[in-house]
Amino acid sequence: MKFEVTILGSSSSTPIFNRNPSAQLLNVNEKYMLIDCGEATQNQLLHFGLKANRIDQIFISHLHGDHYLGLVGLLSSLHLTGRTKPIDIFGPADLLEIIDLQFKLSQTVLKYPINFQATNSEKHEMIFESWDVHVETFPLDHRIPCTGFKFTEKQRLRKINKDKIVELSIPTEMLPLIKKGQSYTDKNGIVYSAEELTTEADKPKIYVYCSDTVCSWKYIDHISNADLLYHEATFMNDMINRAEETFHTTALQAGQIALKAKAKKLLIGHFSARYRDLEPLLEESRSIFPETSLAIEGKTFFI
Repeated sequence: MKFEVTILGSSSSTPIFNRNPSAQLLNVNEKYMLIDCGEATQNQLLHFGLKANRIDQIFISHLHGDHYLGLVGLLSSLHLTGRTKPIDIFGPADLLEIIDLQFKLSQTVLKYPINFQATNSEKHEMIFESWDVHVETFPLDHRIPCTGFKFTEKQRLRKINKDKIVELSIPTEMLPLIKKGQSYTDKNGIVYSAEELTTEADKPKIYVYCSDTVCSWKYIDHISNADLLYHEATFMNDMINRAEETFHTTALQAGQIALKAKAKKLLIGHFSARYRDLEPLLEESRSIFPETSLAIEGKTFFI
């Protein structure tokens, strides 16, 4: 089971110092999900050798431009390169009006359908489910309506005990049934339970994405026990007043949030254009939460 996230953009409101606005690509068992889509997202996909046509779901947290202004360009490129399969887009209700207007005025009729689902920034919801993962939203505390996203792996089937299978010469075609809980009876009539022939599956992993938000603690219950927590850290803590004015979080606060939420690892991003060197932000967060990493573009993090 592959469950990993590649950073495409980690800047805040403007691209600077070779950093681009927010975007991440989540790989769930070789199925791609795009989280936010700032400017240059499609360029970043090309740069890092990631095929845009493999994206089937797009999640937009809110309607500040650094989180969605790359979306129409990406959708247009998918159209021009011949995509025909549907794409699912989850985001604020007004996002659909923006998409429709862009294509209406350019007289573009996409070759593929868009399945749009509006998110609700005021409550927690389950918005998507597949064989591999389910996705939930939760309210963040930003200047405009904004949602966080929680991606949770589905519980996998139990693992086959290979030594036991070989010892008992169990036919290969029986293995899927045993993983699902069916017992096995050998030629002597001895019954072996599925529990005897398997081991526990790995615990489902959780990835949480908190884009823009002031440190209000209101969303802690929704992000608890994440294996990897991404949280914005726009400023250092000496600019906490500016962070509060703009409804953003400091690197120190991001560490405090991860600690309180009992996250296993923390990933910080959405860095202000004022910072060329990001190491001070990393050090500040690590002073509270040592298992912190920087959201460096092109880097893949295993969840």
